[in-house]
Amino acid sequence: MPESRDKLEFPVADEAPDGPAVTGYDQQHLATYLRLLDADANGAPWGEVASIVLHIDPIAEPKRAHRAWESHLKRARWMVEHGYRHLLSDGAQI
Repeated sequence: MPESRDKLEFPVADEAPDGPAVTGYDQQHLATYLRLLDADANGAPWGEVASIVLHIDPIAEPKRAHRAWESHLKRARWMVEHGYRHLLSDGAQI
């Protein structure tokens, strides 16, 4: 029987990294970043994305959920614009 999706995902921090280098956290959350970018491209509401992708309840914790969604989406965009170069040059396993 296949494992549940939750067992395959890494816990999400309240804020994504924002430094100039790809971190281990970034590598663990590549799928999360892709899901955020896809949801953003499709115009999904941030609260729905926070709940489904980040597993943070936007009703119970609206500030935390919004901050996490915003920082992770920002990091996802950075990965598309800059971070991918680090992954390619470091020979990271994707």
